[in-house]
Amino acid sequence: MKEPASRAPRNRTLAISEHDAERLRRRLLVVDQPLALSECAGRTILGDSLLVLPLLPKQSVDLLIVDPPYNLTKAFSGSTFKKQPLAAYEEWLHSWLALAVGLLKPSASVYVCSEWRSSGVVQRALERYFLVQNRITWEREKGRGALRNWKNCSEDIWFCVLSDQYFFDVEAVKQKRRVIAPYRDADGKPKDWNEEANGGFRLTHPSNLWTDISVPFWSMPENTEHPTQKPEKLFAKLVLASSKPGDCVLDPFLGSGTTSVVAKKLGRQFIGIEQEEIYCLCAEKRLELAHNEPSIQGYSGGYFWERNSLAFQDTNNTTPSSNATGQSFLFEDN
Repeated sequence: MKEPASRAPRNRTLAISEHDAERLRRRLLVVDQPLALSECAGRTILGDSLLVLPLLPKQSVDLLIVDPPYNLTKAFSGSTFKKQPLAAYEEWLHSWLALAVGLLKPSASVYVCSEWRSSGVVQRALERYFLVQNRITWEREKGRGALRNWKNCSEDIWFCVLSDQYFFDVEAVKQKRRVIAPYRDADGKPKDWNEEANGGFRLTHPSNLWTDISVPFWSMPENTEHPTQKPEKLFAKLVLASSKPGDCVLDPFLGSGTTSVVAKKLGRQFIGIEQEEIYCLCAEKRLELAHNEPSIQGYSGGYFWERNSLAFQDTNNTTPSSNATGQSFLFEDN
């Protein structure tokens, strides 16, 4: 492994040095026999999910978050996932879904990411095991333009449950939005909004269309070299809505560790499985950094904010706040 190349001062992309790799590699868990929850909770497991999932404890997971390889040809460090016919991709989905379902508690929730071309087969596969509750579409503001088509800048997340006894905390995922044209009642008091020193704001219920997400880029401390990294803010919504503090969150395609990092920052247990060592090391370094910096981009004061909406911050773009565990941190606007 090469030492990280010199970067511009504002480039905060996570780098793994030889020293980091040697130190962090010792924390990775390699599984070859059945484990109890106490043996795998809080761990990054290096291995193939198809081999690891059968060894995890049954009915121990409260929340399953899955960002599987999309049905696109994409290089991931030492391996490449190749695009398949949709029928073959659907069979691949079943290969790990069938293993994961037995790990879930009856009250568990499931979120599975997808892109538009294969979203239909993802839904069909999920319906074999779960009750599909909704499809979230989030705006991925990055994307390549097209001369003869619409620019593709959205992705889906399928929300599923095992039964109608699932947990959902809508209060934990409300969005704080600036009021553009505020109404007042007859005596001049704000109507359905709050007047604060920095303007008028309204708390709104979350919909299944999310336009407040910033994809990690080079000046964000959560950014890594992973080609399909998901934003912490995106998964924070899933964790806060569908789990309680102390619950166990499983991600069988962990990548650079976003699910585990968000779970840790929000006071949940986690189990992450990833077959590429370099991404496991990224996950472990991010977990290490999260111990002292538990902030989540775009989440402040217990609410999610619209993109670039924290105009009340000082000239350094930081303001004291706290996360779901009550810890203080400095928030950076997105």
